[in-house]
Amino acid sequence: MRLGVLVVGSNTIHLQVVDAHLGAPPIPNSSHKSIIRLTEYLDESGAITQLGIAKITDAILTNMKDAAHLNIDELLAFATSAIREAVNADEVLAHVNRECGIDLQVLSGEEEARFTFLAARRWLGWSAGDLLMLDIGGGSLEIARGTDENPAFKTSVQLGAGRLTRKFLKGDPFTAKSLRTLEEYLQDAIAPLSQSLSTYEKDVATGTSKTFRTLAKIATTLYPKFGPHLTYSALEAMVPKLQSLDIEGRKAMQSISAERAPQIVAGAMVAKELMKTLNLQEIQICPWALREGIVLHRLDWIER
Repeated sequence: MRLGVLVVGSNTIHLQVVDAHLGAPPIPNSSHKSIIRLTEYLDESGAITQLGIAKITDAILTNMKDAAHLNIDELLAFATSAIREAVNADEVLAHVNRECGIDLQVLSGEEEARFTFLAARRWLGWSAGDLLMLDIGGGSLEIARGTDENPAFKTSVQLGAGRLTRKFLKGDPFTAKSLRTLEEYLQDAIAPLSQSLSTYEKDVATGTSKTFRTLAKIATTLYPKFGPHLTYSALEAMVPKLQSLDIEGRKAMQSISAERAPQIVAGAMVAKELMKTLNLQEIQICPWALREGIVLHRLDWIER
């Protein structure tokens, strides 16, 4: 079965085509991605601007055209934080339906966390035990934890790297004052999670997002002595370095892509505060995330 998974996220609009059948991992066939950063197209009221809406539809049409020859059996189309929290979400969805012929389903934050947790559980297996999944997106942070495939705890908070960069960080390099303000905000926002996760056994913590993968690449490149996973010690050394660089300096780093460079500082600060608050020494990186979770859930549903 050939599935297309279209996710309209806060940073990208990504169509991934996979070959999948029950009992086997989804096999990537092709990937079609447009960098949008929708948080940059929000007006003061929290609505996506007309330019932002146009960019969404143009990107979807381009991605679908590029994949037209692949004979997709079923398209699974979803939207995440940026559209979910926009005050004109209904207008955006209607425009996409009218212009693209696609009925975008808006995932709740908890659904996003649940699907991503499913992908992490299948990738890491039952031996991961009490699994903690962390995903830092552009608009939101998803967290889920549990010993089964359905997490016992799941939540979504508005701590995405793109959102925080736009809201807090000023200057180039970012000013000390704006960095300090963001740090204090993160301490207050993340502190309640320690109570919610107080019974977590700390078997395995995993990061599933591009932010975590980027941070892990930086860590293994610059701080290999801290081991193969993303460690708190590596983040302690990394965050001040990233904060000191301007945008061109971050782009020049081998491990940071041009599209990730604007918001990697905020992403690193979120990761560091999470690890500090939850007393995590290391985070394993999982290559599967939301799209794979959606595919796995769909295949499970077909079986039922």
